[in-house]
Amino acid sequence: MSAAGGSRGSGAARPRHMPVAEHGLIGDLRSAALVDSNGTIDWYCCGRFDAPSVFASILDADRGGSFELGPDASTHTKQFYFPDTNVLITRFFADDGVGEVQDFMPVVDDSREADRHRLIRRVVCVRGALPFRARVAPRFEYGAQPHAVQVQHGQAFFESPSLTLALTSSVPIEVAGSDVWSLFKLHEGESAVFALDRVGADVSPRFCPLSEAEEQFNATVGYWRRWLSQSRYRGRWRETVHRSALTLKLLTYAPTGAIVAAPTTSLPEQLGGERNWDYRYVWIRDAAFCVYALLRLGFTHEAEAFMGFLSEHVCLRTTEETGLTGPLQIMYGIDGRRELPERELSHLGGHQGSAPVRVGNDAVHQLQLDIYGALLDAIYLYDKWGQPISSGHWDDVSVLVDWLCDHWDQPDEGIWETRGGRKNFLYSRLMCWVAIERAMRLAQHRGLPADTLRWARARDAIYRRIMSRGWSAERHAFVQYEDGQVLDASLLMMPLSKFISPTDPKWLATLDALGEDLVSDSLVYRYDPQASPDGLRGEEGTFSICSFWYVEALTRAGRLDEARLAFEKMLTYANHLGLYAEEIGHTGEQRGNFPQAFTHLALISAAFNLDRRLG
Repeated sequence: MSAAGGSRGSGAARPRHMPVAEHGLIGDLRSAALVDSNGTIDWYCCGRFDAPSVFASILDADRGGSFELGPDASTHTKQFYFPDTNVLITRFFADDGVGEVQDFMPVVDDSREADRHRLIRRVVCVRGALPFRARVAPRFEYGAQPHAVQVQHGQAFFESPSLTLALTSSVPIEVAGSDVWSLFKLHEGESAVFALDRVGADVSPRFCPLSEAEEQFNATVGYWRRWLSQSRYRGRWRETVHRSALTLKLLTYAPTGAIVAAPTTSLPEQLGGERNWDYRYVWIRDAAFCVYALLRLGFTHEAEAFMGFLSEHVCLRTTEETGLTGPLQIMYGIDGRRELPERELSHLGGHQGSAPVRVGNDAVHQLQLDIYGALLDAIYLYDKWGQPISSGHWDDVSVLVDWLCDHWDQPDEGIWETRGGRKNFLYSRLMCWVAIERAMRLAQHRGLPADTLRWARARDAIYRRIMSRGWSAERHAFVQYEDGQVLDASLLMMPLSKFISPTDPKWLATLDALGEDLVSDSLVYRYDPQASPDGLRGEEGTFSICSFWYVEALTRAGRLDEARLAFEKMLTYANHLGLYAEEIGHTGEQRGNFPQAFTHLALISAAFNLDRRLG
């Protein structure tokens, strides 16, 4: 994988906010941390994805907290993943030597019983001799909760009312106010270790000597390589696809089988704008698409775990509870909780000054009918490629489809979670059709009980509605919502979902129209907010999942040269580690929460299908 270049030094101040793209992700299937290309951890939630942050300088350099570690000298840096793993290496090149920091969270297994949560930073002098500097400055509860520091027997304890962390260091440490720092020098072949542990009633403090750090490094490398060896993908873009798969795996929460949309909150879709959201939750749509992508590659355990999450933690709402909002919510907490109250953290300034910083997400109360199609398609594929679904799962499927038969024709907020009022979005109609069609296929294949006559009437009614009111003779294209004139990139899913032939004249005309209106040098906007107001201020970047959907639509239409060029161009917009945020800005920068599952799962699907068509 290509590496990033950068610089740092004792005389030059670190940028107050490193760009989103200048980060790598590490994790242990419970939580995650972002490490910038200068070796600073500036985002970390201890123990679980949605826990309050301990380090959040990516959202506020003064109040957020960080863990700085690197040479106390002027250097150039490169950052890369240890091959086929999620162990991150930041390498420093100085006049007097070469050093590196190896960052990882031990993953011995992904069992639900693993209580210890540990972050390890190994510092190695590869050549020559280098002075290093470390500064550990946690700020608990998103920087709002004070803490005390104690040093006992060579360990530092950061104690707050809600959480206690223990820092083990193989080099001397000193306390400065509420922080801990260290200055040390390493010669060629020497190493040092910093280990940060969550401690409490069930987990006692434990030292991390050099030998144990090396053992856990090797065990973690072994875990990721064993997991990745299950992949069946052998195509042209193997390294790229496998990095996306490793990233999706990092976004899974092992204790419940949940899959988060992204490990961060409030990274802005536009600098200075208000489109800042908390993505550390389980969107039914995103998680279902993840299951599809991982099943494609041969990873069935993750699909099984997500089915377990649905069974154990997602209770379908009753008719009295739902009204017109449906038996499913669009998102849940990683433990299945329904309420995710949204609030602003006014004491944090936001990434590069882009306030507000939000935690929680009020979109939980929206109606988005497309989630039923995403989920039913994933269940259908799980039954096909994984394990036959249980009788209990089929009962739930029947409840969902029966409800859709009565409610598919109501307006909703749609896939893009607009806050400008409900409309009769075409994509929502399309995915209602997918939900019913996949359920009918499953019932027929397995001989399962179903009201197929009723289901077929609803399915056919949706088809006719889309073809009559979703087609604009004036635009010569399918449009964003019924009887409208606005285009929307979500319609790229029409042939991908097998609703329409990829070579149907109406679809080819739509593909051309999308290319003219929403595509910029192979990058795709999801819609035009000026033509279709979404209730929010500011402009949009191109939406990366749509760019990969565009590749797949071109592929299925037989336009392989265009598809391959568009795909290869999209790969150049990844960061130095092959990671993508949600959007790409006008100057090619990554925007939004990072990394985002949506983008990586679409990359996998596009690569898989394009590779197959190229032969």
